[in-house]
Amino acid sequence: MLWDLDGPICRLFAGYPAHQIAGQLVEEIDQLGMGGLLTEQERSGNDPHDALRGVHERRPGSDLVLELEEWLTRRELQAVPKAMPTPHADPLIRTWSTLDVRFAITTNNAALAAVAYVESRGLADCFPHVYGRTPNLDLMKPSPHCLEEAIKAMGAAPSATLMIGDAATDLVAAQRAGVSFLGYARNADKERILRDAGADVVVGSLKQVLDVLRPVG
Repeated sequence: MLWDLDGPICRLFAGYPAHQIAGQLVEEIDQLGMGGLLTEQERSGNDPHDALRGVHERRPGSDLVLELEEWLTRRELQAVPKAMPTPHADPLIRTWSTLDVRFAITTNNAALAAVAYVESRGLADCFPHVYGRTPNLDLMKPSPHCLEEAIKAMGAAPSATLMIGDAATDLVAAQRAGVSFLGYARNADKERILRDAGADVVVGSLKQVLDVLRPVG
C-alpha cells in the first residue's frame, strides 16, 4: 500500500500555506539574482514546486537547484507542527496496518518532512519505507521512481499494490508503475481533476474505506 503524504494522510500546509511558501521561494530566487529563470506563471503559482521545477528545467543538476530544494525542505519541516490530519486517516492507517498490509509513503514532499509528520502522530511504525523528493526533480511524480523504489523495498509485486493519492500526478505515476489507484478528493474540484485524468475510483472521505475494513456489527 503506497500513500501520498499531502492529501490522503494530512494537509501539510494547513498552518503554513503552500502559496505563502511559493511566494517566499520566488523571493529567494530573486535575491539570488536568478528571477529571470522563471516564467510569469511560475512566479505566480500557488505550489512551490512550480518555481522549483522551473529553475530545474533551465539549470538541471546545478548547485542552485540543490540549494533551493534544501530551502523548500526546511520550510516543509516548519509546516509539520501545524499540519492537519486528514479526517479518518489516523484510524484508517492503524486499522489497515493490523491486516498484514505493508505501507510506504511515496511523496513529492521531502522524505524528512514525511517522517517528521508520521512520528508526530505516533504512526512511524506503520511506515518503515518513506520515499520523497530528491535533488533530481525529474524523479518527482508523475515519474514512477519513488513508487518503484518503495515496491522494491517492500518486496511487493506491482499487481498486488495499491496507491492512494489526491492528484493527477499520483494517478499517472501509479499507472506507469503498474499499480492500482484509489483517488482521494476532499472537494468537488479535486474529484473532477482526478476523474478527468482517468481515475476510476475516487472517495470523498477516508471513512468510506475505513467502513469497508471495519464494518459495523
